[in-house]
Amino acid sequence: MTAEDMTAASAGSTGDVVVGEAAAGSTVDGAQAPPALRRDLEAVLMVVDQPVSEYDLARALDVPVTVVSRTLESLSREYTEQGRGFDLRAVADGWRVYTRPECADVVEHFLREGQEVRLTQAALETMAVVAYRQPVSRGRVSAVRGVNCDGVMRTLVLRGLIEEAGHDSESGALLYRTTSYFLERLGLRGLDELPDLAPFLPDDIEGLDDTGEHT
Repeated sequence: MTAEDMTAASAGSTGDVVVGEAAAGSTVDGAQAPPALRRDLEAVLMVVDQPVSEYDLARALDVPVTVVSRTLESLSREYTEQGRGFDLRAVADGWRVYTRPECADVVEHFLREGQEVRLTQAALETMAVVAYRQPVSRGRVSAVRGVNCDGVMRTLVLRGLIEEAGHDSESGALLYRTTSYFLERLGLRGLDELPDLAPFLPDDIEGLDDTGEHT
């Protein structure tokens, strides 16, 4: 075995996961990452509603995991140094954009004021499905309504009417339930006081996976 072969074998035994074609790019500093990569990472992070892992981001963007990791760290530092109203944090399950703690009061005020704005028909229908089928995933809510409900679900979360309620034990999908504020707005003391509308909702959602497809 040549010295070059031994070096290559040693490098391959580290167990590092490399996604993408340009493994050499893994030495790129996050601050020097291509603008397009920084842009694409920001775009993805702005639409996810739960932390996403470096591996999943690397696979989606077809770049090495190490490049993604360094770029995320660079973006996080950049947001902090610039005093943005949000920051990028690494948590147990991956990375996610969060509102900065010092902005919590103004965000809460804005959202509470927004409660006076009447909910759309789509929001009311979505909230009804969550109320009668909780805890329930976004995929199943969309299946019941027959349309994608991701945007409406985010609105209801922001308005404090529904909240995350753990993950499905089988699929791992994020589950949602109504909040105490939901009951307050409806003038109810508990979910048992909801009108008996459940019989009018489809009964076969148990046969759907969390993307809304029949299993």
